[in-house]
Parts: sequence; C-alpha cells; structure tokens
Amino acid sequence: MRLAEKVGKLGNGKAIASVQRHVGEMMTRWRYGIRLDPDGLIKVIDHKRFEAVRKRHLNRDPGNGWVKYLNLQNWMAVNLQRVRSLGLDHGIRRHILDLGCGAGYFLFITQCLGHDVVGLDIDENAFFTDMIFMLGLSRVIWRVRPFVRLPKFDRKFDLITAFMICFNGHKSPHLWGKKEWEFFLQDVDQQLTPNGQICLGFNRENNGQFFSEELREFFESRGAVVRANEVLLPHGSYS
Repeated sequence: MRLAEKVGKLGNGKAIASVQRHVGEMMTRWRYGIRLDPDGLIKVIDHKRFEAVRKRHLNRDPGNGWVKYLNLQNWMAVNLQRVRSLGLDHGIRRHILDLGCGAGYFLFITQCLGHDVVGLDIDENAFFTDMIFMLGLSRVIWRVRPFVRLPKFDRKFDLITAFMICFNGHKSPHLWGKKEWEFFLQDVDQQLTPNGQICLGFNRENNGQFFSEELREFFESRGAVVRANEVLLPHGSYS
C-alpha cells in the first residue's frame, strides 16, 4: 500500500478499525482456536450431525423455503458481517438476546466469540429447532405480538437484535405502525443494561421499502441511527 493511502486511512479512522479487527481475530484464534471467517466457523460445527439434520429435513420437505438456510457458507458470511458491524468480534463479553433467532447462526458465531447468548422464537419449524439443539444454543419459545410484552429474563442484555424481522406483520395487512413500535421499544428498553443497544433488521415490504418515511422519522426522533435496512437504537431514547 502506498504511503498516501496509509495516511488517508489514518485520517479517516479506517486504519484504527483495521488494526482492531486484526487484533480481535488474533485474540479469537488464540483464545478459542477459531479462524474468524466462514470456513473457520463451519469447521467448528460437527459435520456428521449437520449432515444428519440436512438429510432428515431435505427428505421430509425438499421444496420448503427454509432449505436456503442449509447453505452454511452463505449464512456464516451474512451473520459474520452482522457480528462485525456491531463490534462483537472484539471487546468485552456481552449478554445478547436475538429475537426471531431462526437457525441460530448469529447466536452461534457470537457464542463462539465468548458472548453470553440466548435466542427467542416460535417453535413451528422443525429444522430451526434441530439446528438450535445441534449448535448448542439456548432458546426461549415465544411469539412476538403487538402490544404484548416480551417474557422477563433473569438478566439484562447489552444487545438485543432482530434480523430479517417478520413479527411486525411483514407483508400483511397488519404491518406495524408507530404505536406498535413504540410499545415494543418501550418494553425492550426495560430488558437492556444502561449502555445497551437494539439492532433491528427489516425485510422489504410489498412496496419495495423496508419501512415507511413516517417510521424512519419516528425511529430517528428516538435517537436511532438508520442505515439501509437496519435501525440502531440506544437504551433510554424511546421511553
């Protein structure tokens, strides 16, 4: 790399982030014996047990939409990017709750990195249930519904995530508006530590948007950082 590029990176903070990432990956490999890339993470998974799960569910229902989650290479890459964007690949151990945890790949990676994790989801997909069990993850069975509080946990969380959200009435006539989100966020706030954070990842709706302009303004009025389909909210800004 040319000197001018190095100086430029130092000036815009990229060098610091790069050093943090490299140091974090070195510490991860030293502490947990894991190479922090999709191939390294896949090696941690028991291949025989995964193959048994894959064959069982492909034979049962090969045309189901969940089959895409069998692509470990893709979903490890997707969730590793989520982990990195939230700074979970370095720093202190955090308590994490993932709403709608699905097959558990995000929780699996964060657990490999030493974080204390738990998922929450409904129990209507046998493949997801088998994957959660195979990956050694903890999951609370619960359906997120409008104007209904989440269950109480025996701890506060430093981070609460919800990726590819469907519990908001996704692609239905019952899509959540400001009132539903305000109730939900006020409830979630009670489950956060003082420096905690919420990360919401939205799916596209029928109109091609992740959320309406009204909802964007609502989130931003609560101190949210909005980036593409993600909304990041700090503790205490939506009460």
